[in-house]
Amino acid sequence: MPRTTLLRTLAAGLLLGLCTVLAGQPAFAQSAAPRVVDIPTRPGVTQRFVYIAPSGAPKASVILMAGGHGGLQINEAGSFGRGEGNFLVRTRQLFADAGLAVAVIDAPSDKQSPPYLSGNRQMPEHRADVLAAIAWLKQQSPAPVWLVGTSRGTQSAAYIATEATPAQGGPDGLVLTSSILLDPKGRAVPKMPLEKLAVPVLVVHHENDGCKVCPYSEIPAMMEKLGKTPKAELISISGGQNRGDPCEAMAYHGFNGLEADVVGRITRWVIAAKP
Repeated sequence: MPRTTLLRTLAAGLLLGLCTVLAGQPAFAQSAAPRVVDIPTRPGVTQRFVYIAPSGAPKASVILMAGGHGGLQINEAGSFGRGEGNFLVRTRQLFADAGLAVAVIDAPSDKQSPPYLSGNRQMPEHRADVLAAIAWLKQQSPAPVWLVGTSRGTQSAAYIATEATPAQGGPDGLVLTSSILLDPKGRAVPKMPLEKLAVPVLVVHHENDGCKVCPYSEIPAMMEKLGKTPKAELISISGGQNRGDPCEAMAYHGFNGLEADVVGRITRWVIAAKP
């Protein structure tokens, strides 16, 4: 066989082999592009959130509730005017990549200026807005809907879960990360009637959280109060990076440097829980 013909034959064989190997590999599944959703809630009020659908049928849906004052100022293009660095905001795509439908919720239209949700996280109006978002997600998929709060967002999530059962349009599960455990100006999460929760609850907390209202030493008391729930578990986190204000997102409080691991543990637990 001439040398040129031999080389062409070998090249064709290698190309065929490569194509065969690639054909056997699963295609990389990408979630849908994020989109902005506005839904009516109370008279004259709308609730905005960024929605990310997973590549297939959702294994669960999560409403991500940021900390601080909760005002993310999401614009029509889906950009965040505030809060982009918040633990749950900056990891939203990780939740979607794990097969969960994601809604990153903003303050409602009547709370788009200071103090935003500060002082309003445990009010009937806030509950109504979030229940409307839960109902919208249920329309998109029959998958269970979980509230996932971080820092001040845990006060929203826990309040709503204690106020509305799944049969009343409430969440099917609850994830509390960097919970507010002490609050001299309001009601901390452990002060809520957690014992009446009838849904699974996951608590995620950094052992070295330096925020004065989130001391890890208060976690055992909260877990004891959650003992009557169908399923409650604590994931204690260590390591990572601690920078800046101990109550902000780049400190241990925001699981800085541990995002993929923490979100992975949360999503696996949520999927396995099957409320």
